[in-house]
Amino acid sequence: MLIRNATKKKIIVDNASLCNDIFSKFIGLMLSKKNKKKALILKFAGERIISLHMLFVFYPIDVLFLDKNKIVVDKKENFKPFRFYKSRKRAMYAVELPRGTIKKTKTETGDRISF
Repeated sequence: MLIRNATKKKIIVDNASLCNDIFSKFIGLMLSKKNKKKALILKFAGERIISLHMLFVFYPIDVLFLDKNKIVVDKKENFKPFRFYKSRKRAMYAVELPRGTIKKTKTETGDRISF
């Protein structure tokens, strides 16, 4: 699945998978190998403060938090292994990206994302 920054008209990644069940969201990137082109979209039933962990993920990633309209409400760059993070605002999606993607695509809070 293609993830695009509609505001900046840039492709963020072209190889994303949707995780919308409890098991796939829990597993996420655990025990996976680093892949500079792969991303995960974690979809939740409604907007909430999203808590993420990096347990058993052995490389840093970037994360975008999107509201129900797919607007960036928070971002976490260089989210390191064996750490935890809570979104600062309520979100419906957490998009896990290869490290450096947010900076490279100049994605900012308020940008509209499409997938």
